[in-house]
Amino acid sequence: MVIGGGLVLLGVEGFKPEKQLTSTTLFDLLKIAFAVVAGLGALVALVVAYRRQKVAESAQWLAELADDRAADAARREATKLHNERFASAAGQLGHDSAAVRLAGAHALAGLADDAPTRELRQTCIDVLCAYLRIPYSPQPSDDAPEAERLAFAGLREVRHTVIRLISAHLRKNAAFSWQGHDFDLTGVLFDGGDFAEIVFSDGKFDFTGAVFNGGVVNFSGAEFSGGQVIFYRANFLGGSVGFTGCKFSGGTVSFTLAEFCGAKLYFGDSRFSESEVSFRGAVFSEGSISFEALEISGGAINFAGAEFSGSNIHFHGSTLSGGHVAFNHSVLSGGKIDFHWAKFSGCEFDFNFAKFQGTVVDLRDARDYSVPPKGLPNPAPEGLKLPTRTNGSLKGPEGSLPS
Repeated sequence: MVIGGGLVLLGVEGFKPEKQLTSTTLFDLLKIAFAVVAGLGALVALVVAYRRQKVAESAQWLAELADDRAADAARREATKLHNERFASAAGQLGHDSAAVRLAGAHALAGLADDAPTRELRQTCIDVLCAYLRIPYSPQPSDDAPEAERLAFAGLREVRHTVIRLISAHLRKNAAFSWQGHDFDLTGVLFDGGDFAEIVFSDGKFDFTGAVFNGGVVNFSGAEFSGGQVIFYRANFLGGSVGFTGCKFSGGTVSFTLAEFCGAKLYFGDSRFSESEVSFRGAVFSEGSISFEALEISGGAINFAGAEFSGSNIHFHGSTLSGGHVAFNHSVLSGGKIDFHWAKFSGCEFDFNFAKFQGTVVDLRDARDYSVPPKGLPNPAPEGLKLPTRTNGSLKGPEGSLPS
């Protein structure tokens, strides 16, 4: 059969009838037989290899399925344990005792670090932020009962501890980073808080409607390279908010429609290269903002549509080599914007449609006016005071641009 099959495959219909097979004929028959056997062996080997591959693939699929099931089981177990710890920590944070609440704050922070998923970490952060959003009464007077003053001191310590825990996870050397998460601090009453040297590279910090009423809220040395920091409609009633020595290289810091009626803001020694700090539509009726020794090489400080009726804004000793400072559509009816000893070498101003009704914008004591800012109105309105000399050369009468 093997030989017959080989003959068919090779197209040999038959042999010439011979009375006796010669050695040559036998040798040809053997070659055909060996070729057929070899072909059948190769076919068998191919079938066996195919079956082995299928068995191996099935085994791999079963192993992966088992790994996935084990991972799912581990995640479920981790989530279950997380939820149990979460319930305990949240219960502590709502306890009457300040000491227990402090333990709860630390427990939630640790739980966020150990969270098996990003979503569970965000939940822990949300609870810490929600604690800060709980209505908070101002500090009682010195003649208030001792029990009331002690209770307030305990509550204040817990709140400031929560702020410190958040900040510690946003610094460069954080063992567990919370970068990229969102922090909802809307409507929070701040009477202090340490956010110094934190890094904003992603996510959102939302201070919408927050109230700053005493104490020091410190962002000194922070780096803004992305994300959003929002002070929309925040109220700065007292105390101080410090952005001293910050680096603004990306993202946005927005004080849009905020009200400044007593607090002091400090942006001294900060560096602007790309970010925008926006005071669009803000109201400045009291207090001050210091941009002392600021360096602007890019980005923008935007006061478009703001109302100035009493606050003082200082750019003392600042270097404005680029970027954009905008006062377009603003109403300047009081206070002073002073560029004493500032250096101008390439920035751009925008006073389009600004209404000068009492505020003085004073550039007369500039340290270097060799490259006057672009965009200054010509002729200058009464409230815009410009230098009379540039590097010792007479440039035009006070209150007007060089011709």
